[in-house]
Amino acid sequence: MLNKQHTLFVCTTCASVWQNGKRVGESKGEQLLQQLQQLAQNWELQNKFLIQRVECMSACNHSCVIAFVAEGKSTYLFGDLPVDSSASAILQCASQYYAKPDGSLSWSERPEPLKKGILASIPPLSKWTKLHLHSC
Repeated sequence: MLNKQHTLFVCTTCASVWQNGKRVGESKGEQLLQQLQQLAQNWELQNKFLIQRVECMSACNHSCVIAFVAEGKSTYLFGDLPVDSSASAILQCASQYYAKPDGSLSWSERPEPLKKGILASIPPLSKWTKLHLHSC
């Protein structure tokens, strides 16, 4: 599982300022993305964990929002992340996610900003396929 592509999605629309239906200036999500990209230059997983911008993750009441995704692992969606103090915690948690074969992130092991900000934990599709096959 460790050789499969892992992705950190970052919502770049989070905490945007809007005027006349158009976004003005740089959003907090874009600022968080830039901080993550900067920190990731010295991260041991920089070539194994893609950091990908997403225009909107539809969790606007919980900005800033990120997600960890990998084939065969649970997907985690986190929100309410402070832009000024969560980038290093996000990369630390991404490292934990990478190291777990199933991607499980227990509450007690997650860095502080990601303990209370979880919005969803979605099981891998492969788990649902197995459950469906056994239930027929």
